Amino acid sequence: MRFKLIFMSFLSLLLVGFLAACGADEEEQTDENATNDTEETEEDVVTTASLVDQPDAFVDAVSEDGTWIIATLDDITIDEDVVVAGEFHDKDDESSDIYRKIAPYTQDEDHNITDSFTITVPSMTVQSENLNFQGGTLEGDVIVEANGFMLDETATIDGNLQFANEEAESSATIDGEVTGEIE
Repeated sequence: MRFKLIFMSFLSLLLVGFLAACGADEEEQTDENATNDTEETEEDVVTTASLVDQPDAFVDAVSEDGTWIIATLDDITIDEDVVVAGEFHDKDDESSDIYRKIAPYTQDEDHNITDSFTITVPSMTVQSENLNFQGGTLEGDVIVEANGFMLDETATIDGNLQFANEEAESSATIDGEVTGEIE
């Protein structure tokens, strides 16, 4: 009888130890999953914030609910007219100047352009003030309705560039190439 009691106590301790070890392993796995979920969420947030490689993502990013900077990771073709709308600030800092940027290029750590891309649209209407188009090609017509439009020297508009009024035209800086007419 005494042997049976010792054996049962030993089994109980073994079972408790086993269950504790399983519980710790499960808890560790849960913590690892939470970490992975957090990492995936952080990556998604960064990707959604400004890096796009799909037409729908580009259209969303340039909308008034979009982001201050839109960088493409590949050539993009959009079959509909695109409107760049909304008021944004440089680096999303409300205390900074109003500024928005479309950057169809990749760059190295020294900010040198390593690859440029083409955004193809029937037309793109610019309603965001101080929009800077830099480092790639926009294939289609651009209609500028807002002040402060900038076409960087590293960028090309393969189409016509039209200004809605004299104020929009006089406030623009066109250092890049426009293959069509400027009106």
